Amino acid sequence: MTGEGDSSRRRDLGTSGHRDVGTSRPRDFAGVRVKICGVTRPADAETAVALGAAWIGINFWPGSPRRVELARAREVVDAVAGRAATVGIFVDQEPAFVAETRDALALDLVQLHGDEIPETVARFGSRALRAVGVDDGFRPDALAAFPDVWGFLFDVRDPVRYGGTGRSWPYERVRGLDPGKPWLLAGGIRPDTVREVLARSGARAIDVCSGVEASPGVKDSAAMRRLFEEVHDGATARLA
Repeated sequence: MTGEGDSSRRRDLGTSGHRDVGTSRPRDFAGVRVKICGVTRPADAETAVALGAAWIGINFWPGSPRRVELARAREVVDAVAGRAATVGIFVDQEPAFVAETRDALALDLVQLHGDEIPETVARFGSRALRAVGVDDGFRPDALAAFPDVWGFLFDVRDPVRYGGTGRSWPYERVRGLDPGKPWLLAGGIRPDTVREVLARSGARAIDVCSGVEASPGVKDSAAMRRLFEEVHDGATARLA
């Protein structure tokens, strides 16, 4: 069966995971791209994109303090239309609901952040971003169970909060990993930690949520600015 990531329906996110969406701000900081996740307000989405965010994450899981209803999600999507890719976050929710939400908002990717089995993930084909909790038992060969996904998000494993925890972890566990697809790193990333996280993990794409918030779902524009400055300055230092 053809997955729901059929090429006739998906948007072109590019080989590095991001649409070519004209903007005056750089989105590629010497190879590092940034996803701002858990966005609940259109103004926060606009700020993130103006600073250089490549992806905007919108949470639809009822267990998250950052969950938004469809109407608000549409406002967030409209705020960044044509300037950044949009990602819907779901946790063990009915595939029909995920598909309906994706289609209603024309989301670029669906991030499956729970314990979804490979068959469920495969339904979304190359529009699926598979979240993988990394712990002591992490086995890179387990990623082979998801051959059709667009890419992976590596985060600390938390069976209760499923992301947005702000917890750091041994990022070296994914250093040098090459799953043959784009991958992002999440967990404990803040303006004051982002350079260390990048150095320890070797990541070239990061997902930041609580690390740039004033409160759950409310982004701190100054913190976001500092984050992008740190990523930019760190990239400049590496190239010097």
